[in-house]
Amino acid sequence: MRKPLTKTQSVILTLFWAALCFVVLTSSPRIDGPLITMLLISGALVFIPIAKSMKNNKQ
Repeated sequence: MRKPLTKTQSVILTLFWAALCFVVLTSSPRIDGPLITMLLISGALVFIPIAKSMKNNKQ
């Protein structure tokens, strides 16, 4: 089984995701449905493992 993420790793991963979203949103000529959908899916792929890791750290 994998070791859970530390709080530092979670914060760094969140900051990298936020920076990527910033770059995508500022470089995009227009913000439309597929772009928002892509950001939501990427957020889920980032924050679901972080939430599970935080839940496992509390036990």
